[in-house]
Amino acid sequence: MKQLVIISGKGGTGKTIISACFAVLASKKVIADSDVDAANLYLLLHPEIQETHQFSGGKKARIEPERCTQCGECLDICRFDAISETHEGTIIIDPISCEGCAVCSFICPVEAIEMKKSISGEWFVSRTKYGHFVHARLGIGEENSGKLVTEVRKKAKEIAEKDNLDFVIIDGPPGIGCPVIASLSGTDLALVVTEPTLSGIHDMERVIQMASHFKTRTACCINKFDINLRNVSQIETWCERNSVPLIGKIPYDEEVTKSLTQGIPFVEYSTNSASEEIKEIWERLKQILNRGV
Repeated sequence: MKQLVIISGKGGTGKTIISACFAVLASKKVIADSDVDAANLYLLLHPEIQETHQFSGGKKARIEPERCTQCGECLDICRFDAISETHEGTIIIDPISCEGCAVCSFICPVEAIEMKKSISGEWFVSRTKYGHFVHARLGIGEENSGKLVTEVRKKAKEIAEKDNLDFVIIDGPPGIGCPVIASLSGTDLALVVTEPTLSGIHDMERVIQMASHFKTRTACCINKFDINLRNVSQIETWCERNSVPLIGKIPYDEEVTKSLTQGIPFVEYSTNSASEEIKEIWERLKQILNRGV
């Protein structure tokens, strides 16, 4: 069983569109969306949720009113201004502002403040016409998205092992932050989707360097390559110099937008040069994964 993660240094490069295409093209696979902060692969896969699980990313402070003596010591110690006093003199804690540092619970002389688990989001196991799909939804303003990514990937791997599947295809988040690191860890290959713009090139270099730091193999493909051939040449030179396989160049195609509005993966919606190139990219990826080098 091989784990492939599709990532990008910046948003808007077409990463999720390509992930949905791989979900169509791959056989014997489980699909995972680890972009838990802004999950949208479900818009193309139309999942039927089979299981729903709550996710707790940490603990937050809660005051037991009957034990609180309103001494005010916690007011002075909270660095995040999460604790305040009402006009009636009651001490309250704002759960949105609370960072869960637990200092207030240690300082309270009557132990009226307890750290309790906070529900930060949900993760789901679903069925689609393309196979099993594991995805999640992080609550607004919630943190610890890296932990939620780990939960999603863990379940996807369990399903793949149980059903003897060949691939785990992971639609990863953009950027180089904690969710990306959690998405990369332990995968067999990361496909970096970039575009021939200055920001696309800069962020492609950053995310490949990060993957290299964590000893994850990378390959690269250029989406909408024909919008700036000069920048394509720059990407090709950088990839060659850094021994990163450049496995495909997808042309700009207005049919992609039409497939999105219909909620259909692009390779199912259209058969043209762009969709054929995505199919060839998938075949090249399989060769790289099966070689294991």
